[in-house]
Amino acid sequence: MLIHKCLRFGSFTSEIFNKRIIVCSFSSLNTLFPLTPTPQGPGNLPTRDVALSFKEWFKFGQDPLIRQIFKILSSQDDALASLALSRLGLRLTEPFVLKVLNHGEDVLLCLKFFDWAGRQPGYYHTRASFNAIFKILCKKKLMSFMLDFLDTYTKQRYMHKVRFHDTVIMGYAIAGKPDVALKLFAKMRFQGLDLDSFSYHVLLNALIEENCFDVVEVILKQIRMRGFDSEVTSSMEIKSFCKQNRLQEAWDFLHGLKSNRRKLSEHAVVALVNALCEKNKFEEAGQLMKEFQEFSEVNMDAIYSVWIRDLVKAGKVDGAIEFMQSKRLLEGYVPGVFRYNFLICKLLMQNRLQDVFDLLMEMQERKLFPDKVTMNAALCFFCKAGMVDVALEFYKSRSEFGLSLNSMAYNYLINTLCGDGSFEEAYQVLKNSIDHGYCPGRKTFSVLADALSREGKLDKLEEVVNASLKWNIMLSDAVYDKYITALCKARRVEDAYLIHGDLNRPNKVSYREKTYINMIRGFVKSTRGDMASRVLIEMQENGHTPKRNLYRAVIRCLLDMDNSEIQFMKLLEVQLSRHEPDCRDYNFFIDGAGHAKKPELARKVFETMTRNGLVPNLSSYILLLQSYLKSERISDALSFFRDLCKTRKMERKLYNTMIVGLCKARKPDLALEFVRDMKDKGLVPSLECYEELVKSFCSNKDYDSVAKIICDLEKVGRYPSSFIINVLLFHSLNSRELFDAWSRSGNLYGEESSYGRLTLGELVGIFSAQIRGNQHIENLDEMIQQFFPLDVFTYNMLLRKLCMSETMDFAEKLFDRMCNRGYKPNRWTYDILAHGFFKHGRIMEGREWVYKMIHEGFSPTESTKQFM
Repeated sequence: MLIHKCLRFGSFTSEIFNKRIIVCSFSSLNTLFPLTPTPQGPGNLPTRDVALSFKEWFKFGQDPLIRQIFKILSSQDDALASLALSRLGLRLTEPFVLKVLNHGEDVLLCLKFFDWAGRQPGYYHTRASFNAIFKILCKKKLMSFMLDFLDTYTKQRYMHKVRFHDTVIMGYAIAGKPDVALKLFAKMRFQGLDLDSFSYHVLLNALIEENCFDVVEVILKQIRMRGFDSEVTSSMEIKSFCKQNRLQEAWDFLHGLKSNRRKLSEHAVVALVNALCEKNKFEEAGQLMKEFQEFSEVNMDAIYSVWIRDLVKAGKVDGAIEFMQSKRLLEGYVPGVFRYNFLICKLLMQNRLQDVFDLLMEMQERKLFPDKVTMNAALCFFCKAGMVDVALEFYKSRSEFGLSLNSMAYNYLINTLCGDGSFEEAYQVLKNSIDHGYCPGRKTFSVLADALSREGKLDKLEEVVNASLKWNIMLSDAVYDKYITALCKARRVEDAYLIHGDLNRPNKVSYREKTYINMIRGFVKSTRGDMASRVLIEMQENGHTPKRNLYRAVIRCLLDMDNSEIQFMKLLEVQLSRHEPDCRDYNFFIDGAGHAKKPELARKVFETMTRNGLVPNLSSYILLLQSYLKSERISDALSFFRDLCKTRKMERKLYNTMIVGLCKARKPDLALEFVRDMKDKGLVPSLECYEELVKSFCSNKDYDSVAKIICDLEKVGRYPSSFIINVLLFHSLNSRELFDAWSRSGNLYGEESSYGRLTLGELVGIFSAQIRGNQHIENLDEMIQQFFPLDVFTYNMLLRKLCMSETMDFAEKLFDRMCNRGYKPNRWTYDILAHGFFKHGRIMEGREWVYKMIHEGFSPTESTKQFM
């Protein structure tokens, strides 16, 4: 039977089920419907055919005249619309007006049609048409609008053709204002007027809905006194019992009606069945339903419908489907469209897509007219089934069959398009939804904003964020973080700060530390030190703790501005006022001033700290000493160091700072004196000291001193670091002088290795081409690993060595080995290989490496370009 349905609906559906594509979980569907745009739907059928088969059904049963009416109302102003409607020659009757109103989705358009119809000669609105427009307003929860409508009621010429008081009382009752309706009713009775049966019952129903049960009894008595008592009255009385949780009385009253052969409405049974289900008394409700199945006066369709609804609401979806199918087979029961819709929406929420498909097929098979809810549910089905192209085609052609998307469909479509990578389409759908008055949920806004942020679509991201703020929807903190970060990267840091200020309200947005850092760095790049310092303070006020490098960046930027010293001291003052000052606060400012090469300001902060009664810690002394050395104020640094020697015991860290600073200031000879002084006091210099000494002496080509430093390093029981060996290899490649100095030192071969390992001197010799190392050329990288872990810099030097030795084939093998070990080649890696091939006359291979280099986003150096 299932295959028969599929064949009747269209070939694409049989493909779906023959291939077992539709399953009951979204995760399974994702594997079978890959979310990538394709020109075809499931089963290799064109998207257009899949969408067309649904569109033909949706067009089925539609009244083109009603569609034309609403098209005129929506596309023209009131005067032109009135003229266009008059030209249609409509024959206005109560059934026709009700039909138009019931098909309307847009409240404003319904009101426009209601107003136009009421002004046409020969037609007067009835209570039924008023009741219809009141219900439309209530359904859309436009109570204030409805009350305004009622207030202007008497000003309209056509209104006086209807029972005035009845209509007004009925309107206020439906609007949920029974107190106002009762006051008008009292005034009406005082004038000797009375309501008719219809209005009495509308008022009675409103009182029951608002739980005004004392007044309900009074109105019931009035209805009976006037002979208006009917099956409608009995239904409402049972509804009143149920609302008061007097279920036994409702049960007895209902059975009394049945026993006395009183005229009975199915709504009476519906009210009690619904009340029992809400109390989770499904067994009693089922017994009641069975009891009335043989009662010919009661139409069971409405009772079955509420039973199905309550089963679904209680989570008994399978029971509801089973009941519906059994009644269809045994009694020919066909639920209304609204009940199918209710079931389909619930199944969609549970990702039971095969059941959704079955119900859609059943609706089509029974020629039920699909409404807007059905169409929206079908669109959601396409989205959940991964048929993105079908959903999008369906959406784009929505005007053909009058589809007006609801918020659920918009959310599904936008989220699905984002998951599919169709961000442009998702953005356009969002804009369209807002234009039509539907606001997607917070999650949908956040998903789209996050996607646009990843894609770098800043302009569209800005529109999405602004739209969410306009609708008072707060997106996730992560989205705002990314938005502000994107603005900062685009050098729109002022805009980022404005957004930050708008959102930075109590309990509104909790920014991550990274967001503040991005704003601060954005202002630093824009040389706005004043703003950077302001955000730095805000960052701390919101519970984040900036690190030293952030203070350093802000202070350096601040000191590049006019009145820099005033701004600097003001920031220090604000910082100290936030809490009880400690050395850490002062140290940040000493460090920042030092990096800005303002040692006098660093000294001023240091003296302020001591003046305020704080004892500087070791970091304070080190940072002030570094501030002198960074500015190459060597005499001040030496003077400060000598003063420290007089007042305190000199720690190893102070010596290390002095030695490293002097090396960086290109004073290695002076630094070496401090090394000797340090060793005389029994202190061992840090490895960094030796690294800077080696680097500085190599830069000065004082290789004899380098050899002595390496020897001294080994004497203190340390082995050269990766940094030192890389420096040695680099200089060995460029000159033999380092090898000669090493030879003069008498430490060329070092200790004999019983394992056949190379010594550092031999390695220098091989790189200087002074020692034959061809036996090691293939696995030179493995030999070097005996000394230290390799990095990309080391591999680049190895490649240079191989290229210089005309061993290009070995160089290519080394490149492959480098990549296989997880090292990522850089520009110099590719350039070294390309240059080597060109230099040795292998032009075609050199060009291939240039192409690889360009493909990776690098450009050749000038020396390599000469060969091209």
